[in-house]
Amino acid sequence: MSSSNSLFQRLFAGVWLLACVAFALIAWNYQAPFSYEPVGPRAYPLLCLGLMAAGLAWLIARPTPIKRDEDEPALEGALLAKVVLCVALLVIYAGLFEPLGFIPASALIGTFIALIYGGRPVASVVTATLLAIGLYLLFDRTLDVPLPLGILEPLL
Repeated sequence: MSSSNSLFQRLFAGVWLLACVAFALIAWNYQAPFSYEPVGPRAYPLLCLGLMAAGLAWLIARPTPIKRDEDEPALEGALLAKVVLCVALLVIYAGLFEPLGFIPASALIGTFIALIYGGRPVASVVTATLLAIGLYLLFDRTLDVPLPLGILEPLL
């Protein structure tokens, strides 16, 4: 891998890290007119931005650049179509989040994303469902950040 690719990777990670810092500053100052959760409305975005920033800092500081093996596909054709499909699924997820609820919407979209990238059907469904339930319990029960139950509301 040439040094220009390594430099490009680090510059991209650096720009994205600056964007994370800017978004964190915006989220840090966010105040809702009312708050019904102890951690406030900024906990989730700050947690996500913090994790992303840690990963980006590692990408910048790592000793060697990420190398693409010859057998790895380039970002073109089928792989690019998968990326576009994932973005479309995230837009659909945003629309399903409230009506279906966090757990069903997350499990459904997570399953489709896993299948797009070659996951086995049963493993994709089980993993996405367990992850959705685990994240719901973490945020709704542990951090007191209310998430919509949607169609599961009558069950709980």
